[in-house]
Amino acid sequence: LICSLNHANISYEHVCFDTMLAAYLLDYNVKDDVAYLASNFNFNISFYENMYGKTNFKEVDLNVSALEAIKKAKFIFETKDKFESDLEKSSLTELYNEIELPLSRVLAHMELDGVYVDKDVLKNMGEEISVNIKSLEREIYELAGMEFNISSPKQLGEILFEKMNLSHAKKNKSGYSTNAEVLEKIKNEHPIVNKILEYRMLTKLYTTYIEGLNNYILEDSKIHTIFTQALTRTGRLSSIEPNLQNIPIRYDMGRLIRKAFVPSNNSIFVDADYSQIELRIMAHMANVESLIDAINKGIDIHTKTASDIFNVSESEVSKEQRRISKAVNFGIIYGISSFGLSENLGITAREAKEFMDKYYNAYPGITEYMKNTIALAYKNGYVKTLMNRIRYIPELNNKNYLIKNSGERIALNTPIQGTSADIIKKAMVEIFKRFEENNIKSKMIIQVHDELLFDTLESELDIVKSIVTDVMENVCKLKVPLKIEINTGKNWYEAK
Repeated sequence: LICSLNHANISYEHVCFDTMLAAYLLDYNVKDDVAYLASNFNFNISFYENMYGKTNFKEVDLNVSALEAIKKAKFIFETKDKFESDLEKSSLTELYNEIELPLSRVLAHMELDGVYVDKDVLKNMGEEISVNIKSLEREIYELAGMEFNISSPKQLGEILFEKMNLSHAKKNKSGYSTNAEVLEKIKNEHPIVNKILEYRMLTKLYTTYIEGLNNYILEDSKIHTIFTQALTRTGRLSSIEPNLQNIPIRYDMGRLIRKAFVPSNNSIFVDADYSQIELRIMAHMANVESLIDAINKGIDIHTKTASDIFNVSESEVSKEQRRISKAVNFGIIYGISSFGLSENLGITAREAKEFMDKYYNAYPGITEYMKNTIALAYKNGYVKTLMNRIRYIPELNNKNYLIKNSGERIALNTPIQGTSADIIKKAMVEIFKRFEENNIKSKMIIQVHDELLFDTLESELDIVKSIVTDVMENVCKLKVPLKIEINTGKNWYEAK
């Protein structure tokens, strides 16, 4: 709505309420069609798909369409006071008014502005990936001793577990399981497994990102992604049509796709990324004095953790020890089990448990925080972020142990990840406001969780970097400082 109003040069400054955002914060099952929400309040509104079709658009009598529009407007108008009252009762009014509602305007501008994508870069990458895929096919056939359909789980399972007798064979009705989890467990048993994992990664890159992104480039040479604001349970934004938050950056070839994203004429990309924000939030929320002190002194938190776990000085910490402590640090945030940590690190569950026990012994405050958080979640049925976002956790009441256990992990993770989401959302609102106040022409165009990308006029580079740094590092006061890494480049790859 806001995008179309803006595009038509119609003022929308007096848009003062958004039923979907209010319902989202209040934990209703919010979907794109208001009919879903309205059904909770005994409003009989026809579902959009039923009226107009899911894929092929159906012509509908104008009077029927007008009547449905009136019914939607009536629902929105008549429930406004109730939603506002419920927000107030749940202490969500400030989160709604200061972050979510103004953010909808920011996202509308970001979607409308879009980002330029160089088709030639995608084409060249596609050609290179195709060559690599063909080369991998030949190598896999040679290692298997025969040709087969690599993309067929049934044929692949027969090759790996019958012909080559590799371990971890799990057979179901359709054949052997060959998902990523299974292949990761056997990747050191035979070189063919790593080749298959690489083949899958490259074919996904080609179909999802080379061909996929090309399909979304419009006549203005831009991609206009949609940022969904009322979808995730943690409060994070997500991106669809296409998903620009999911471009794989763990692989070199995946990162290179970002080269195709380029700024406007006479402009440069500025990329700002929060540094270890979730670890800083955890130190604040758990009130772990040793971690708070280390962060405030500028000590690398993974090195500090490794020093405490392995009982060595920080200068003696090896790369492997830091790698392990990093996995433990992030694993604790996500409520990981010793088994999960062992899978991530490629070690035994016993070794992983020893690392975790050492971690908890080094930071008893975190153990206390985790116990208290889970206890409160069971008592209240929900957890909150620092900015009062609520996440209800029905999984805690489930009799199934695995589901209940996942609820406990949600209880541990949500206050941290949700607070991180709230902080960057608040920063986006403030940066947009500061740009308007200073008549800045540069644009904020992409958000990827803890990262913001700006299409920045070269003449405004210094002031943009100054505003972005000031806002992002001071938007929320914790017991430890928020820090960002800010980089520039002629494309998204260089800027990152």
